[in-house]
Amino acid sequence: MSTERRDFPDGIALVVGGSGGIGAAICRRLAEAGTDIALSYRGNRERAEAVAAEVRALGRQAEIHQLALDDAARLAALPAEIAARRRLHTVVIAAGSDIGQPRIRDLAAADWRRVFEADVHGFLALVQATLPQLKAGGGGSYVHVSSCGLARWPEGDVLSVAPKAAIESLLQGVAREEGRFGIRANSVALGVIEAGMFQRLSAQGTFDEKWRKATLRNLCLKRFGTAEEVADAVVFLASARAGYTTGQLLYVDGGYRV
Repeated sequence: MSTERRDFPDGIALVVGGSGGIGAAICRRLAEAGTDIALSYRGNRERAEAVAAEVRALGRQAEIHQLALDDAARLAALPAEIAARRRLHTVVIAAGSDIGQPRIRDLAAADWRRVFEADVHGFLALVQATLPQLKAGGGGSYVHVSSCGLARWPEGDVLSVAPKAAIESLLQGVAREEGRFGIRANSVALGVIEAGMFQRLSAQGTFDEKWRKATLRNLCLKRFGTAEEVADAVVFLASARAGYTTGQLLYVDGGYRV
């Protein structure tokens, strides 16, 4: 009899935002840990196809789906479509709105409403659509990619941190209310990660060398993180290795909050 430990049951993990820099690393790590992947993209199908090809090269199946967090109808339908073919056991939320870096005093009300409509309302809609599928399979795991700004406020990051604070509260509720059905819910709070939106904003000049030096001074580890380091934390929390862990917020931030 084999005594090999399996990190994931048979079935599939849904990675919302799997075509992004951090999402792609999560997809690869999940595949390496032994699960098939359904990954979503908002507009860049070519990038999603490339990530799916990487997953298949690792010996796992991959499927791609167009999905926007502000598309309520699609959010409601997609999980059932996936679960009709495969058991859905994991949902990773690694997507968020495209945002700038306004200070609170300069924040436009329209931007505030837009981001909350997509990120917070979209998150709730996704949970409500996927919970029946996870419970039907005997349980499952949510992992949300969050922000270390929940512990130490980063100026100019209100459109990232405030919605994630609301989502974190919802995740705590999921952990409390659905744990009796084998549902776990956790978050990974990111610091500065050399991937995804950070790279885009850096290219636009939002983060200059002065900002980089000041941020590094605030870190215990004097470097920025990688997408792979985030993915390692996400996959741990999603897997059976964290089977008695729920309602937790794991900081992958180089010690920013210390």
